[in-house]
Amino acid sequence: MRINFFAALLGIVLVVPLSALAQSLGGSAAGEGTPFTVSVRPQYPTPQSQASISFISTSLDLANALLTVSVAGKEIYRGAVQPVGITLGNAGSVANVKVTISSGGVTHSQTIFIQPQDVILVAEPISSAPPLYPGKPLVPIGGSVRVVAMANLRDARGKTIGPANLSYAWTVDNTQIANSSGIGKAAILVASPLQYRARSVSVAVTSQNGSLVGGASLSLMAQEPTVRLYRNDPLLGIRFDRALSGEYAINTAEASLYAAPFSLSTAGGAPLLQWSLNGSPAQTGNSITLRPGGQGQGSSSLSLVASAGNSTATADLSLLFGKEPSFNVFGL
Repeated sequence: MRINFFAALLGIVLVVPLSALAQSLGGSAAGEGTPFTVSVRPQYPTPQSQASISFISTSLDLANALLTVSVAGKEIYRGAVQPVGITLGNAGSVANVKVTISSGGVTHSQTIFIQPQDVILVAEPISSAPPLYPGKPLVPIGGSVRVVAMANLRDARGKTIGPANLSYAWTVDNTQIANSSGIGKAAILVASPLQYRARSVSVAVTSQNGSLVGGASLSLMAQEPTVRLYRNDPLLGIRFDRALSGEYAINTAEASLYAAPFSLSTAGGAPLLQWSLNGSPAQTGNSITLRPGGQGQGSSSLSLVASAGNSTATADLSLLFGKEPSFNVFGL
């Protein structure tokens, strides 16, 4: 099972974008203001990744200008004005970037600082999954998801700021959620989006003095729930290694089955499971024990409906009984 994170992650990345701080300090030809703007993408670059800087100007002819970019005093680009990639270091390390644009015989410059920070968003759907299930349930229809920010903000010396001392500003679908934001508020409870639609969740994380800034975002999409049937072996327990489907032969005096609902909302409690035999309600709960009666061979239809709120998932099984078990040449 998996959570769909649109590239977004948004890009959602089940895991996920990271963060950075970028600020610019002036610098230009003598007596003149800086006539161009430098922008950094992505807004929150990943440590050990590349950020792209681009340029906009309403007064310079950038098409006929010469661009020079230096990082920590070392020139990395000289040529036509175009986006330039900057290789970043570890979280908290500062990239000192000097940009110079020469146009019409006049040189203009700016210096910016790009400081990547490490922020990851983790989605925890509040939905059903079997005990000890190693995977993660999907975002439930009509349910909710807990989104947790894992922030590792460091200053230029590598000193970490404790997550409880950071300020978290949450945004859901471009709306700031003030009552879920603040110092130490590293998690938010988000309602699932409507089916076939996505919901964006983002966070901006800052130190209390505002000197360090990070952020991340992801996209959530609700998925159809499912329910699986498994054999409950009296000696081996529930056989989660193989889900039952189609036909199931009962060759013993009784057989027990277990139903595991996946990705139904558990915000209002455990999902309701209703078993039916030959179209008639039989019992509720995760397990059912079947005891064939009479002589000879026969068949029955078993069905299960798992529901939570307005969401349902169904499973059907054709039961065969009275049929002699088959053996292979090894007697197994």
